[in-house]
Amino acid sequence: MEQQQREHISAVMRLAEDALPPGIEAPDPLIAQSWLRCVREHRLDPARMQQAVILPMPRVREHQERLDEFLRIARHGLESLYRQVAGLGYCVLLTDARGVTVDFIGDLQLDAALRRAGLYLGSDWSEHHAGTCGVGTAIATGSALTVHQGDHFDATHIPLTCTAAPVYDPLGRLQAILDISALSAPQAKSSQHLALQLVRVYAQRVENANFLRCFRGDWVLKLHPSPEFIEISPDHLVALDAAGRIVGHNRAAQLLLQAEHGSCVLGLPFEQLFDARFDELGRFMRAVPGERRTVALAHSGRVLFLHAVPPPARWEPAASAPAPAAVPQPLADLSGGDAALDRVIARAARLLDAPVSVLITGETGSGKEVLAKAMHQASRRARRPFVAVNCAAIPETLIESELFGHLPGSFSGAAARGKRGLIDEADGGTLFLDEIGDMPPVLQTRLLRVLAERELLPVGATRAHPIDVRVIAATHADLRERVREGRFRDDLYYRLAGAHLALPPLRERRDLGWLVHKMLRGQPQPLQLSAEAEHCLRTHAWPGNLRELKNVLDYAAAMAAESGVIGLAELPDTLLARDAAQAAAPALLPQAQLLLQYLRAARWNVSAVAHQLGISRMTVYRRMQRWGIRAPGHD
Repeated sequence: MEQQQREHISAVMRLAEDALPPGIEAPDPLIAQSWLRCVREHRLDPARMQQAVILPMPRVREHQERLDEFLRIARHGLESLYRQVAGLGYCVLLTDARGVTVDFIGDLQLDAALRRAGLYLGSDWSEHHAGTCGVGTAIATGSALTVHQGDHFDATHIPLTCTAAPVYDPLGRLQAILDISALSAPQAKSSQHLALQLVRVYAQRVENANFLRCFRGDWVLKLHPSPEFIEISPDHLVALDAAGRIVGHNRAAQLLLQAEHGSCVLGLPFEQLFDARFDELGRFMRAVPGERRTVALAHSGRVLFLHAVPPPARWEPAASAPAPAAVPQPLADLSGGDAALDRVIARAARLLDAPVSVLITGETGSGKEVLAKAMHQASRRARRPFVAVNCAAIPETLIESELFGHLPGSFSGAAARGKRGLIDEADGGTLFLDEIGDMPPVLQTRLLRVLAERELLPVGATRAHPIDVRVIAATHADLRERVREGRFRDDLYYRLAGAHLALPPLRERRDLGWLVHKMLRGQPQPLQLSAEAEHCLRTHAWPGNLRELKNVLDYAAAMAAESGVIGLAELPDTLLARDAAQAAAPALLPQAQLLLQYLRAARWNVSAVAHQLGISRMTVYRRMQRWGIRAPGHD
């Protein structure tokens, strides 16, 4: 160990013990706080110098797959940044929110040295693993910063200089870290000032490009203090849905609007944050001179220049050249490439504004209401209400008044002021009737009249009033069989089934991996899925379909809240019950076979396998015992 490394270790330990001698300057506050976290929270030993951790490629691909389309967009930013710094000895890294490098550009002549230093694809730069470093400390603080030479916690890294900036997703969650690092640099930390500015600029470019991709079908608001820059380089980006509610923002807009409002602004209407109306956005479009496109923030009155970009017009093919309509984003977001589901979605897209009722069938939990909501959001009725009614959940004695409403005193127990029915609430919008097969026969007749006559007669009323409602019904039952049995009116069935969409069960879908990673991205903290757990999810029969999958992943996320890794131990026991029963059979489970492959590849080194899978050695031993796996010579 060199003298410089010994002095560094001593300085870290003295800071941790609050015993820096007089005349010894403490590091920057961000660095000092990180050193303390490393010792007190991550339980790292500054005297234990360790080599860089580089994950095997199968695990790197797992991390890459979770970022999907984002990586393609970010790659252009990495290449542009590398062209700026390549001649200065830097390499460029992009990590995920857990600190694993998922993309990398560096000098091929320095390949071996970069790999030894951990400046390489697959390297793990999380703070709890590598100590104070550019990537890990940027993740911990959410700030752009430089960790220069002796700022690093681990003395192995003190020759390096690393400058990193966070990249956030459109919902305000940390998505990635952009980093430029060099094997050596001038001693003065100020030499990295330009590097810090460059990383900030390119991190924002990547973030904004990803934002525009995510919301290409929505209103996008570009804001800047200067009219000359609102179109080419806006500071703040905000996305609005068709109803004028905020559905996304870049990091700068998130900080600006949260400072104004005091809390999360997602879901709030445009008018609540800006001193203008949503239906006035036309005066902020390109046709109006930039200096006239000013808008004030509702709370502070601060004035910014606004450029409003409307959603692209829905393309309508010419009569002479018919072509299939593009699938609107709310529907496109339902599939990760399953062919059967894509066919259903394509049909649904053609039915969005057609004057026919739609019947959606499918097993319980297969996403019938999700599809109905997506059709509503993509239709011309999107600004009007979407009212969902579960016909099986409302008591038979109340369903008539709940659906049709009632006048004051129309029956015993009626509300003194009367009540507006759910059908009336959906006027101008969409009425979703879930489990329509369980509707009582007497109400089937009344519903038929609403659909046929387009008018509603509340309970106790003598005069009907017009109603404009799109009906989408859903059931897991075979309505035609119920018609044959006399339990459902045939005329109502044919009225409801103007178009029939049948959803495939989850066990038949080919986009399960996409669904799993999409649901995990919706969790509050970043999560990894072990290969064993992913295999278990892929082989499960999913009798509860999407609802069961959601419950399983919510449970697993709660169990993995501290480790951030979902393995078999984090999955519900009910999910593993089928596998446990099969474990008694002579043939090994797929999960057991996978573990056996890891053990054989590692020559039965349990510690190495535990590291590869991201679990403890005791967990490996427990699984070996559970599945009857024995090392050679231990029978």
